[in-house]
Amino acid sequence: MGEIIAVTNQKGGVGKTTTCVNLAAALATMNRRVLVVDFDPQGNATTGCGIDKEGIELSSCEVILGEATALDAIQSAQDGAFSVLPANSDLTVAEVRLLQELGREQKLRNALEPVRALYDYVLIDCPPTINMLTLNALTAADGALIPIQCEYYALEGLSSLLETVKQVRNTVNHALRIKGLLRTMFDPRNNLAREVSEQLLKHFGDKVYSTVIPRNVRLAEAPSFGLSILLHDRESTGAKAYTALAEEICAQEPGAREAGAA
Repeated sequence: MGEIIAVTNQKGGVGKTTTCVNLAAALATMNRRVLVVDFDPQGNATTGCGIDKEGIELSSCEVILGEATALDAIQSAQDGAFSVLPANSDLTVAEVRLLQELGREQKLRNALEPVRALYDYVLIDCPPTINMLTLNALTAADGALIPIQCEYYALEGLSSLLETVKQVRNTVNHALRIKGLLRTMFDPRNNLAREVSEQLLKHFGDKVYSTVIPRNVRLAEAPSFGLSILLHDRESTGAKAYTALAEEICAQEPGAREAGAA
């Protein structure tokens, strides 16, 4: 049964979509079967995977509204290495309609249930806000992976998100946990970035991934080509960082932990 991970942070511009696409690509190189669920009406993960978001016939909008199955809507990323449930601005319509439905928080979970066994990892790219779409993602997920840019407001926004995760865990998804905190767009020359990084390590300990995603021009370029950083420039620092993150995540798998203990 695949692990469902919501990549989320209510603050925009912290690297959620970059993380979804490139972590998926890195996990695929390790022979993991991966599905990226674009659950942001901006559709940036869809574009970043090389799919024309305006040309799709079925998307996460139709899936969450019960008008299509996930299997009907899933496509391959441009390089074929992993699968994508695409999205575009139609998803905004789904959010409005969900507000009027019973069991609205469960819609994504129910939609993914028939396909999650086909994948080792399902990565959900969440919108940069706490809304009905994000609540659906957290309700469906086993864990939340939180990208954090090491800047002044990072910790303030994080406390609010952690409170939301706690509320979801106490109500509709008792299995939800914090998968990990990922430091993104990190510049070691910046004193504030180093201070925020130290605060994260102090407060959250081993919940903070050892891997740090650096600021990297090649990483920023890759989406414009509809490619992951591993295809755009495998030797870049961004590609090496996401490969290291994938290795960390694979090391958390039950079988890997048991082998390590032995």
